[in-house]
Amino acid sequence: MRGVIKFIVALLLAAVSLVTYWCNTQENEFTGESQHVDMTVDQEIALGLQAAPQMAEQYGGLHADREAAQSVKAIGQKLVQNTKAGTTPYTFDFHLLADEQTVNAFALPGGQIFITAGLLKRLSSEGQLAGVLAHEIGHVVARHSAQQLAKAKLTQGLTGAAAIATYDPENPASRGGAVAAAMVGKLLTMRYGRDDELESDKLAVQLTGASGYDPRAMIEVMRILEQASGGAGGPEFMQTHPNPGNRIAEIERAIQETYPNGVPEGLQQ
Repeated sequence: MRGVIKFIVALLLAAVSLVTYWCNTQENEFTGESQHVDMTVDQEIALGLQAAPQMAEQYGGLHADREAAQSVKAIGQKLVQNTKAGTTPYTFDFHLLADEQTVNAFALPGGQIFITAGLLKRLSSEGQLAGVLAHEIGHVVARHSAQQLAKAKLTQGLTGAAAIATYDPENPASRGGAVAAAMVGKLLTMRYGRDDELESDKLAVQLTGASGYDPRAMIEVMRILEQASGGAGGPEFMQTHPNPGNRIAEIERAIQETYPNGVPEGLQQ
């Protein structure tokens, strides 16, 4: 009888998680895609502003070089003001982090965008920096964080249901089923992350070109990232980000689709 009750509870939890996820659908005005999200744009902005100080602290705070920081802000705002990103309700702000060792850039929901000094010093042109920042703008306008939160809630609900259905406190061996379910959930979440990265690369091609930057500079950025990772970081399947070498092919494809007659001359590298 206890097993039947556990099974029913697990089914109910899974059903609620699925219904909640699939019923929370909004159309993204920037991409035109239908997305499963369960927060408003205002909530995204508030969440990003709340998390920004703590995220900066993890990377040693903001960089003391005001000139470099202002350059990051200026290029970021140029990308926003010259593209559809400027018509969105997001309030974009760009920050240079003090960490000289870590090679990273990331975006919080709502428009707070960060790049480490460790990545900036590896870049050799304004076009490359524009490519990095445009990629992060892509994450914001595509609402990837909101999507990830909704998917995480779904995954948590389903793995919780699986754990309830398989775990027996009187049989320690049954814990393996719960652990396996949690691992599947983690892999699913990682897969979403890679898809988001590739979509942001495509959006960055559009954003850079519309702002006067040559999107081909992003290809060199991928080579820089690949070199920074030593050329490999384990199998791509187990990585949060796609392998930079594989991203190059996707970026080249996106450039061809955006500029079928060739990239216009005069764009800034």
